[in-house]
Amino acid sequence: MTKRPEGRLSRAVYERELFRLQGELVKLQEWVRAEGVRVVVVFEGRDAAGKGSTIKRVTEYLNPRVARIVALPAPTERERTQWYFQRYTAHLPAAGEIVLMDRSWYNRAGVERVMGFCTKDEYWRFLRQCPDFERMLVEDGILLRKYWFSVSDSVQDQRFRSRLEDPMRRWKLSPMDLESITRWEEYSRAKDEMLARTDTPESPWYVVESDDKRRARINMIAHLLSTVPYREIPPPLLDLPPRPEASSYRRPPRDLQNYVPDHASELPQGDD
Repeated sequence: MTKRPEGRLSRAVYERELFRLQGELVKLQEWVRAEGVRVVVVFEGRDAAGKGSTIKRVTEYLNPRVARIVALPAPTERERTQWYFQRYTAHLPAAGEIVLMDRSWYNRAGVERVMGFCTKDEYWRFLRQCPDFERMLVEDGILLRKYWFSVSDSVQDQRFRSRLEDPMRRWKLSPMDLESITRWEEYSRAKDEMLARTDTPESPWYVVESDDKRRARINMIAHLLSTVPYREIPPPLLDLPPRPEASSYRRPPRDLQNYVPDHASELPQGDD
C-alpha cells in the first residue's frame, strides 16, 4: 500500500526534478523512435484533477511528430452508430509513436454513464468488452499505461473557484464540470465500478494522488519511466557545414514587404 503523500512539494525541488525527468522523457522518445515501439498513455480522473497540466509537462520537450495528444470531442451522429471503440482505434500509434490520451474510451464508464449519454446496455457492454479490447492492444505489442488522477472534493472546489475568477482560465470551466459537483457521489460509484472491472494484470490502473499538482506530475512521470525498459540511444554525429560565401544574391528592398509593427519597442524597458 502506497503511503498517502503529505505536504506540498517545494517549487525548487519540483522544478529541479521535473527538468531531470523531462530529460529522461526525451531519451524515452528517442528509444521509441529508434526501436519502433508503440506507446499509449491514458489520462483519466476527476475534473480539475490536473490531467491536462501533467500532459503539458510530459510533452514540453518532446517532438510532436513522435508524441501526440489525442483529446476527442463528443462523437458525431455517424460515430454514435459505430462500434464504440472504433473511433479510438484510428488514433492508436504506429511504430515509433507515443499517444497521450487526454480522456479516452473510458468516457463511457464515467461521464456517459453518470450523465445518461449511453444506455445501461451500452455501459455494461463496454465494461465487458474493455478488458478484451485492451488485452488485444497489449498482445499486439502496444505498451499501454493507464493513470487515474484522484482529487478530493475540497481541492476540486478550490480549483473550480480559481478558474471562475481567472479570465485566462475561465474557458476550462464548463457546465459539465459544474454538474460534476452535484454528482460527486455518482461519479465516485462509477469510478469504483470502472476500476474494479478494468484493472487487469495485462492492463492495470495506477492512481495518482493529485491534491498537490507538483507532486502528482513528478510521481506520474517517474512511474511511467520506471515501467518502460528504454535505454539511451546515442544521438547521430552532426556537424554544421560552413556557410558559403555570398555570390550574386541580392535581397529585395525592405519596403516591398509587409513587416509586423515593432510593438516590443513601445514597452517600458526594465533591467534584464
